[in-house]
Amino acid sequence: MKNILILLLAIATYLPVSAQQTPAAKQTEAITIEGATAHLGNGEVIESSLIMFEDGKLTFVGDSKMKIARKGNIIDASGKHVYPGFIAPAKTLGLIEINSVRATDDQDEIGELIPHVRSLIAYNAESQVVESMRPNGVLLGQIAPSGGRISGTSSIVQFDAWNWEDAAIKVDDGVHLNWPRSFRQGRWWMGEERGYQPNKDYSKDVETVVTFLKNSVAYGKGKPTEMNPAFAAMQGVLDGTQKMYVYADGEKEIIDAVNTLKTNGVKEVVLVGGYEAYKITDFLKKNNIPVLVQFTHNLPVFDDDDYDLPYKLPKLLVDSGLLVGLQNNEASNFQTRNLPFYAGQVGQQGLDKEKALQLITGNSAKILGIDDSYGTLEVGKSATLFISEGDALDMRTNQLTHAFIDGRNISLETHQTELWKRYMGKYEGE
Repeated sequence: MKNILILLLAIATYLPVSAQQTPAAKQTEAITIEGATAHLGNGEVIESSLIMFEDGKLTFVGDSKMKIARKGNIIDASGKHVYPGFIAPAKTLGLIEINSVRATDDQDEIGELIPHVRSLIAYNAESQVVESMRPNGVLLGQIAPSGGRISGTSSIVQFDAWNWEDAAIKVDDGVHLNWPRSFRQGRWWMGEERGYQPNKDYSKDVETVVTFLKNSVAYGKGKPTEMNPAFAAMQGVLDGTQKMYVYADGEKEIIDAVNTLKTNGVKEVVLVGGYEAYKITDFLKKNNIPVLVQFTHNLPVFDDDDYDLPYKLPKLLVDSGLLVGLQNNEASNFQTRNLPFYAGQVGQQGLDKEKALQLITGNSAKILGIDDSYGTLEVGKSATLFISEGDALDMRTNQLTHAFIDGRNISLETHQTELWKRYMGKYEGE
């Protein structure tokens, strides 16, 4: 055993250590971006723009023809494009690094009803997966736990930080609930038929959620003699200071979830998933339910679904008047960097290109409750933005030259870019 420990220590000593790029320093000089096509994230476009920011805040957003003094470091972005930082909602980024290494996996804690489990304190700001988001313009994310019935509480972070305290921009913003399924895949290994089968435990599973909600309400109204962390963590969704993110896809599940949560005192509900939400848009509008859509790059679930339903679902919901963002929970964490290209695909389904952009900027900011500072390029808001050589929703032309988070000029280097440079140097020299 002693020899094994010595060997492991020696290996750890000589293995190369690759950490995230050093976070950028606070902005000290005014920055002016001139000449770029600015996509504001609210549907508006300025063809030849002038954007200035100081102390991390946007101080001017307008036309470059405006006769106004340019300040500080001037970046000539003629022929390029400027966008607000893209936002990735309800992801486990920073909670898991390597699936097969248990020590790096904090996305799913033990327990079924654990709203008091806070994802933020487990967030790894030095994750190489998180770092890889930035070169595609994904600069913000909602870090959410997964698993169980009530998974825990999420927080919203920016992706260039020393630690989770530095990363946080909205702490404990919402609780995440996985609604029971009325149908489930047959467990063939237990002798059940293959394919979707009615879930005989659906009513019992729903009743478990209802009982927990009622107990949380009673806990908040009374004067408990003992602290109950789970019930205490639910008070925010009951008084409206936090949102309840409910994961549901079927028509029945969505209706049951919204009615149950509203009846039992939950003020703000956000639907995550919503595969069949297009069938009940009037119900969702009546209850003021925004939707974070999953499955945009996927096959249809049922045989009688349109072959392209997953691709066009966001457009169907936007056209119905709902507030819609993109979440894509089915994609692995590392695929979150492709978020802008999912939005670009939605644009190819007939949705206006700027509305498709809103799915990952202004709309997501509204849904997450951070639109007072992020999501759009407007005076007074955070200077969280980037410059791209071309269309940021097109993987061929989304080539970032600069990116800023709260005015800080962040690094676009990652483990992948370092490897690319290393091996390109090798092959170019041959």
